[in-house]
Amino acid sequence: MLHVVILLACAVAIYLSCEWFVNAVEWLGLRLKIGPLAVGTVLAAFGTALPESVVTFVAVVFGSGSEQKDIGVGAAMGGPLALATAAYGVTGFMLLTRRRKVTSGAPDRAPDEHGGGGDVGDTRKLARDQQWFLAIFVVKVALGLVAFAYKPVLGLLFFAAYGVYFWRELRADPAGEDDAVDVEPLRLQPRRTTPATWAVVTQAVVTLVVIFVASQLFVHSLEAIGPMIGLPAAVTALLLSPIATELPEIMNAIIWVRQGKTHLALANISGAMMIQATVPSGLGILFTSWRFDGPLLLSGVVTIIAMLFLLVALNSGRFTGRTLTWAAAFYGVFAVCLIPMLA
Repeated sequence: MLHVVILLACAVAIYLSCEWFVNAVEWLGLRLKIGPLAVGTVLAAFGTALPESVVTFVAVVFGSGSEQKDIGVGAAMGGPLALATAAYGVTGFMLLTRRRKVTSGAPDRAPDEHGGGGDVGDTRKLARDQQWFLAIFVVKVALGLVAFAYKPVLGLLFFAAYGVYFWRELRADPAGEDDAVDVEPLRLQPRRTTPATWAVVTQAVVTLVVIFVASQLFVHSLEAIGPMIGLPAAVTALLLSPIATELPEIMNAIIWVRQGKTHLALANISGAMMIQATVPSGLGILFTSWRFDGPLLLSGVVTIIAMLFLLVALNSGRFTGRTLTWAAAFYGVFAVCLIPMLA
Protein backbone atom coordinates (compact mmCIF):
# COMPACT_ATOMS: atom_id res chain seq x y z
CA MET A 1 0.00 0.00 0.00
CA LEU A 2 2.89 2.33 0.75
CA HIS A 3 4.29 1.82 -2.75
CA VAL A 4 0.86 2.51 -4.26
CA VAL A 5 0.59 5.76 -2.29
CA ILE A 6 4.09 6.78 -3.39
CA LEU A 7 3.21 5.91 -6.99
CA LEU A 8 0.11 8.11 -6.97
CA ALA A 9 1.86 10.94 -5.12
CA CYS A 10 4.74 10.92 -7.60
CA ALA A 11 2.34 10.98 -10.57
CA VAL A 12 0.57 14.04 -9.11
CA ALA A 13 3.92 15.69 -8.33
CA ILE A 14 5.19 15.09 -11.87
CA TYR A 15 2.03 16.54 -13.42
CA LEU A 16 2.03 19.68 -11.24
CA SER A 17 5.77 20.15 -11.74
CA CYS A 18 5.32 19.81 -15.51
CA GLU A 19 2.64 22.55 -15.35
CA TRP A 20 5.22 24.90 -13.84
CA PHE A 21 8.02 23.60 -16.08
CA VAL A 22 6.25 24.23 -19.39
CA ASN A 23 5.27 27.67 -18.13
CA ALA A 24 8.90 28.46 -17.29
CA VAL A 25 10.33 26.96 -20.47
CA GLU A 26 8.02 29.09 -22.65
CA TRP A 27 9.29 32.23 -20.92
CA LEU A 28 12.85 30.94 -21.23
CA GLY A 29 12.32 30.59 -24.97
CA LEU A 30 11.21 34.23 -25.15
CA ARG A 31 14.24 35.30 -23.11
CA LEU A 32 16.65 33.41 -25.39
CA LYS A 33 14.78 34.61 -28.52
CA ILE A 34 14.60 31.21 -30.12
CA GLY A 35 11.93 29.86 -32.45
CA PRO A 36 8.68 28.73 -30.79
CA LEU A 37 9.03 25.14 -31.97
CA ALA A 38 12.59 25.05 -30.62
CA VAL A 39 11.03 25.62 -27.21
CA GLY A 40 9.57 22.13 -27.56
CA THR A 41 12.25 20.36 -29.60
CA VAL A 42 15.24 21.75 -27.68
CA LEU A 43 14.46 23.41 -24.35
CA ALA A 44 11.58 21.25 -23.09
CA ALA A 45 12.97 18.07 -24.65
CA PHE A 46 16.43 18.66 -23.20
CA GLY A 47 14.96 19.35 -19.77
CA THR A 48 12.72 16.28 -19.62
CA ALA A 49 15.23 13.93 -21.27
CA LEU A 50 18.21 15.08 -19.19
CA PRO A 51 17.28 13.07 -16.05
CA GLU A 52 16.88 9.89 -18.11
CA SER A 53 20.19 10.51 -19.86
CA VAL A 54 21.89 10.99 -16.49
CA VAL A 55 20.51 7.64 -15.32
CA THR A 56 21.84 5.95 -18.47
CA PHE A 57 25.20 7.68 -18.02
CA VAL A 58 25.54 6.46 -14.43
CA ALA A 59 24.46 2.92 -15.38
CA VAL A 60 26.83 2.41 -18.34
CA VAL A 61 29.83 4.41 -17.08
CA PHE A 62 29.87 3.63 -13.37
CA GLY A 63 27.94 0.35 -13.37
CA SER A 64 30.02 -2.35 -11.70
CA GLY A 65 28.39 -5.33 -13.38
CA SER A 66 26.79 -6.42 -16.61
CA GLU A 67 23.28 -6.15 -15.13
CA GLN A 68 23.67 -2.43 -14.41
CA LYS A 69 25.04 -1.79 -17.88
CA ASP A 70 22.13 -3.73 -19.35
CA ILE A 71 19.78 -1.36 -17.52
CA GLY A 72 21.39 1.55 -19.34
CA VAL A 73 21.08 -0.17 -22.72
CA GLY A 74 17.48 -1.09 -21.98
CA ALA A 75 16.68 2.53 -21.10
CA ALA A 76 18.27 3.71 -24.36
CA MET A 77 15.95 1.38 -26.30
CA GLY A 78 12.84 1.62 -24.16
CA GLY A 79 12.67 5.41 -24.15
CA PRO A 80 12.20 5.87 -27.91
CA LEU A 81 9.68 3.02 -27.96
CA ALA A 82 7.52 4.64 -25.28
CA LEU A 83 7.70 8.03 -26.98
CA ALA A 84 6.91 6.72 -30.47
CA THR A 85 3.88 4.80 -29.23
CA ALA A 86 2.44 5.76 -25.85
CA ALA A 87 3.40 9.46 -25.88
CA TYR A 88 2.02 10.02 -29.38
CA GLY A 89 -1.04 7.95 -28.48
CA VAL A 90 -1.81 10.07 -25.41
CA THR A 91 -1.32 13.24 -27.46
CA GLY A 92 -3.79 12.00 -30.06
CA PHE A 93 -6.34 11.07 -27.39
CA MET A 94 -6.02 14.48 -25.74
CA LEU A 95 -6.33 16.18 -29.12
CA LEU A 96 -9.54 14.30 -29.90
CA THR A 97 -10.94 15.08 -26.46
CA ARG A 98 -10.14 18.77 -26.76
CA ARG A 99 -11.58 19.02 -30.27
CA ARG A 100 -14.85 17.48 -29.09
CA LYS A 101 -15.07 19.99 -26.27
CA VAL A 102 -14.21 23.04 -28.39
CA THR A 103 -16.09 22.22 -31.60
CA SER A 104 -18.84 19.68 -31.25
CA GLY A 105 -18.86 17.37 -34.25
CA ALA A 106 -16.02 19.19 -36.07
CA PRO A 107 -13.32 17.14 -37.85
CA ASP A 108 -10.07 16.76 -35.94
CA ARG A 109 -8.04 18.11 -38.80
CA ALA A 110 -8.28 21.25 -40.91
CA PRO A 111 -5.83 21.93 -43.76
CA ASP A 112 -3.55 24.91 -43.37
CA GLU A 113 -0.98 26.75 -45.42
CA HIS A 114 1.85 24.55 -44.21
CA GLY A 115 0.20 21.32 -45.28
CA GLY A 116 -0.31 20.60 -41.59
CA GLY A 117 -3.31 19.62 -39.59
CA GLY A 118 -4.53 22.81 -37.98
CA ASP A 119 -4.15 21.78 -34.34
CA VAL A 120 -1.07 19.68 -35.03
CA GLY A 121 0.88 22.51 -36.72
CA ASP A 122 3.41 22.12 -39.52
CA THR A 123 3.41 18.40 -40.28
CA ARG A 124 6.09 18.73 -42.95
CA LYS A 125 8.64 19.88 -40.40
CA LEU A 126 7.53 17.18 -38.00
CA ALA A 127 7.96 14.61 -40.77
CA ARG A 128 11.54 15.83 -41.43
CA ASP A 129 12.37 15.56 -37.72
CA GLN A 130 10.99 12.04 -37.53
CA GLN A 131 12.90 11.02 -40.65
CA TRP A 132 16.06 12.18 -38.90
CA PHE A 133 15.13 10.08 -35.90
CA LEU A 134 14.30 6.99 -37.96
CA ALA A 135 17.57 7.11 -39.92
CA ILE A 136 19.62 7.38 -36.72
CA PHE A 137 17.54 4.76 -34.93
CA VAL A 138 17.95 2.20 -37.72
CA VAL A 139 21.74 2.59 -37.52
CA LYS A 140 21.52 2.28 -33.74
CA VAL A 141 19.59 -1.01 -33.99
CA ALA A 142 21.90 -2.37 -36.70
CA LEU A 143 24.92 -1.77 -34.48
CA GLY A 144 23.27 -3.89 -31.81
CA LEU A 145 23.44 -6.91 -34.14
CA VAL A 146 27.13 -6.80 -35.02
CA ALA A 147 30.49 -6.70 -33.26
CA PHE A 148 33.77 -5.23 -34.51
CA ALA A 149 36.85 -3.60 -33.04
CA TYR A 150 36.08 0.06 -33.73
CA LYS A 151 32.43 -0.08 -32.82
CA PRO A 152 32.73 2.01 -29.60
CA VAL A 153 34.20 4.95 -31.56
CA LEU A 154 30.94 5.21 -33.51
CA GLY A 155 29.26 6.34 -30.30
CA LEU A 156 30.85 9.75 -30.87
CA LEU A 157 28.97 10.08 -34.16
CA PHE A 158 25.67 9.93 -32.28
CA PHE A 159 26.69 12.93 -30.18
CA ALA A 160 27.68 14.75 -33.37
CA ALA A 161 24.30 13.92 -34.93
CA TYR A 162 22.48 15.52 -32.02
CA GLY A 163 24.79 18.52 -32.21
CA VAL A 164 23.78 19.09 -35.84
CA TYR A 165 20.10 18.68 -34.95
CA PHE A 166 20.46 21.09 -32.00
CA TRP A 167 22.15 23.73 -34.17
CA ARG A 168 19.51 23.39 -36.88
CA GLU A 169 16.61 23.75 -34.45
CA LEU A 170 18.02 26.90 -32.85
CA ARG A 171 18.28 28.50 -36.28
CA ALA A 172 14.61 27.79 -37.05
CA ASP A 173 12.59 30.78 -38.26
CA PRO A 174 10.00 31.77 -35.63
CA ALA A 175 7.76 33.55 -38.19
CA GLY A 176 4.22 32.29 -38.60
CA GLU A 177 3.74 30.91 -35.06
CA ASP A 178 1.09 33.32 -33.79
CA ASP A 179 0.48 31.50 -30.54
CA ALA A 180 4.18 31.68 -29.61
CA VAL A 181 3.50 34.93 -27.72
CA ASP A 182 0.46 33.47 -25.90
CA VAL A 183 2.31 32.76 -22.66
CA GLU A 184 0.63 32.72 -19.29
CA PRO A 185 2.15 34.79 -16.44
CA LEU A 186 5.06 33.07 -14.74
CA ARG A 187 3.73 30.99 -11.86
CA LEU A 188 6.50 32.24 -9.59
CA GLN A 189 5.64 35.90 -10.35
CA PRO A 190 1.96 35.85 -11.40
CA ARG A 191 1.43 39.61 -10.98
CA ARG A 192 4.28 40.67 -13.27
CA THR A 193 3.66 41.12 -16.98
CA THR A 194 7.31 40.38 -17.72
CA PRO A 195 8.97 38.17 -15.09
CA ALA A 196 12.55 38.53 -13.95
CA THR A 197 15.09 36.29 -15.61
CA TRP A 198 16.21 34.84 -12.29
CA ALA A 199 12.62 33.81 -11.54
CA VAL A 200 12.27 32.07 -14.93
CA VAL A 201 15.51 30.13 -14.47
CA THR A 202 14.73 29.27 -10.84
CA GLN A 203 11.26 27.95 -11.70
CA ALA A 204 12.65 25.86 -14.58
CA VAL A 205 15.51 24.36 -12.55
CA VAL A 206 13.51 23.65 -9.37
CA THR A 207 10.65 21.99 -11.25
CA LEU A 208 13.13 19.94 -13.25
CA VAL A 209 14.71 18.67 -10.04
CA VAL A 210 11.28 17.75 -8.67
CA ILE A 211 10.43 15.95 -11.93
CA PHE A 212 13.70 14.01 -11.77
CA VAL A 213 13.26 12.93 -8.13
CA ALA A 214 9.57 12.08 -8.55
CA SER A 215 10.26 10.11 -11.74
CA GLN A 216 12.93 8.01 -10.02
CA LEU A 217 10.66 7.31 -7.05
CA PHE A 218 7.89 6.40 -9.50
CA VAL A 219 10.13 3.89 -11.29
CA HIS A 220 11.39 2.33 -8.06
CA SER A 221 7.85 1.99 -6.70
CA LEU A 222 6.72 0.45 -9.97
CA GLU A 223 9.57 -2.05 -9.83
CA ALA A 224 8.50 -2.99 -6.30
CA ILE A 225 4.80 -3.31 -7.14
CA GLY A 226 5.39 -5.45 -10.26
CA PRO A 227 6.49 -8.64 -8.43
CA MET A 228 3.76 -8.06 -5.80
CA ILE A 229 1.06 -8.40 -8.46
CA GLY A 230 2.76 -11.34 -10.11
CA LEU A 231 4.71 -9.62 -12.88
CA PRO A 232 8.27 -10.86 -13.52
CA ALA A 233 10.98 -8.29 -12.90
CA ALA A 234 12.01 -8.45 -16.56
CA VAL A 235 8.50 -7.54 -17.69
CA THR A 236 8.39 -4.60 -15.31
CA ALA A 237 11.80 -3.37 -16.47
CA LEU A 238 11.13 -3.65 -20.21
CA LEU A 239 7.39 -2.96 -20.35
CA LEU A 240 6.41 -0.60 -17.52
CA SER A 241 9.60 1.27 -16.64
CA PRO A 242 9.93 2.94 -20.08
CA ILE A 243 6.46 4.44 -19.66
CA ALA A 244 7.43 5.67 -16.20
CA THR A 245 10.67 7.26 -17.38
CA GLU A 246 8.89 9.05 -20.23
CA LEU A 247 6.10 10.28 -17.95
CA PRO A 248 7.37 13.91 -17.99
CA GLU A 249 7.09 14.07 -21.79
CA ILE A 250 3.62 12.52 -21.62
CA MET A 251 2.54 15.01 -18.95
CA ASN A 252 3.94 17.91 -20.99
CA ALA A 253 1.92 16.69 -23.98
CA ILE A 254 -1.27 16.57 -21.91
CA ILE A 255 -0.69 20.09 -20.58
CA TRP A 256 0.19 21.68 -23.92
CA VAL A 257 -2.71 20.04 -25.79
CA ARG A 258 -5.07 21.19 -23.04
CA GLN A 259 -3.75 24.72 -23.54
CA GLY A 260 -4.27 24.51 -27.31
CA LYS A 261 -0.54 24.29 -28.09
CA THR A 262 -0.45 20.86 -29.69
CA HIS A 263 2.45 21.86 -31.96
CA LEU A 264 4.60 22.34 -28.83
CA ALA A 265 3.50 18.96 -27.45
CA LEU A 266 4.49 17.22 -30.69
CA ALA A 267 7.74 19.19 -30.85
CA ASN A 268 8.57 18.12 -27.29
CA ILE A 269 8.04 14.45 -28.17
CA SER A 270 10.02 14.60 -31.43
CA GLY A 271 12.85 16.52 -29.73
CA ALA A 272 12.97 14.06 -26.83
CA MET A 273 13.08 11.20 -29.33
CA MET A 274 16.11 12.74 -31.01
CA ILE A 275 17.88 12.99 -27.67
CA GLN A 276 16.95 9.41 -26.77
CA ALA A 277 18.18 8.18 -30.16
CA THR A 278 21.58 9.85 -29.83
CA VAL A 279 22.84 10.74 -26.33
CA PRO A 280 21.97 7.56 -24.34
CA SER A 281 22.80 5.45 -27.41
CA GLY A 282 26.18 7.11 -27.82
CA LEU A 283 26.94 6.42 -24.15
CA GLY A 284 25.82 2.81 -24.50
CA ILE A 285 27.94 2.20 -27.62
CA LEU A 286 30.99 3.82 -25.99
CA PHE A 287 30.85 2.00 -22.66
CA THR A 288 29.10 -1.33 -23.32
CA SER A 289 29.26 -4.13 -25.86
CA TRP A 290 25.92 -2.87 -27.30
CA ARG A 291 24.71 -6.34 -28.28
CA PHE A 292 20.96 -6.95 -28.43
CA ASP A 293 19.07 -9.97 -27.19
CA GLY A 294 15.54 -10.87 -28.34
CA PRO A 295 13.58 -8.36 -26.21
CA LEU A 296 15.85 -5.44 -27.10
CA LEU A 297 15.67 -6.30 -30.79
CA LEU A 298 11.88 -6.56 -30.51
CA SER A 299 11.69 -3.08 -28.98
CA GLY A 300 13.76 -1.71 -31.85
CA VAL A 301 11.64 -3.38 -34.53
CA VAL A 302 8.36 -2.19 -32.98
CA THR A 303 9.72 1.36 -32.70
CA ILE A 304 10.71 1.35 -36.38
CA ILE A 305 7.29 0.04 -37.44
CA ALA A 306 5.52 2.66 -35.30
CA MET A 307 7.61 5.42 -36.85
CA LEU A 308 6.92 4.17 -40.39
CA PHE A 309 3.20 4.23 -39.54
CA LEU A 310 3.45 7.85 -38.35
CA LEU A 311 5.53 8.91 -41.35
CA VAL A 312 2.99 7.42 -43.75
CA ALA A 313 0.27 9.37 -41.94
CA LEU A 314 2.34 12.58 -42.08
CA ASN A 315 3.18 12.27 -45.77
CA SER A 316 -0.33 11.23 -46.82
CA GLY A 317 -2.09 14.07 -45.04
CA ARG A 318 -3.83 11.74 -42.59
CA PHE A 319 -1.96 12.84 -39.48
CA THR A 320 -4.91 13.46 -37.16
CA GLY A 321 -5.74 13.02 -33.53
CA ARG A 322 -7.41 9.74 -34.38
CA THR A 323 -4.32 8.48 -36.22
CA LEU A 324 -2.06 9.49 -33.34
CA THR A 325 -4.24 7.58 -30.90
CA TRP A 326 -3.64 4.38 -32.88
CA ALA A 327 0.10 4.76 -32.31
CA ALA A 328 -0.41 3.52 -28.75
CA ALA A 329 -1.54 0.15 -30.14
CA PHE A 330 2.06 -0.61 -31.12
CA TYR A 331 3.01 -0.63 -27.44
CA GLY A 332 0.32 -3.24 -26.94
CA VAL A 333 1.84 -5.28 -29.77
CA PHE A 334 5.21 -5.02 -28.02
CA ALA A 335 3.66 -6.27 -24.77
CA VAL A 336 1.92 -9.20 -26.45
CA CYS A 337 5.15 -10.32 -28.12
CA LEU A 338 7.40 -9.61 -25.13
CA ILE A 339 5.68 -11.63 -22.41
CA PRO A 340 5.91 -15.06 -24.12
CA MET A 341 9.45 -14.24 -25.22
CA LEU A 342 10.53 -13.65 -21.62
CA ALA A 343 8.58 -16.69 -20.43
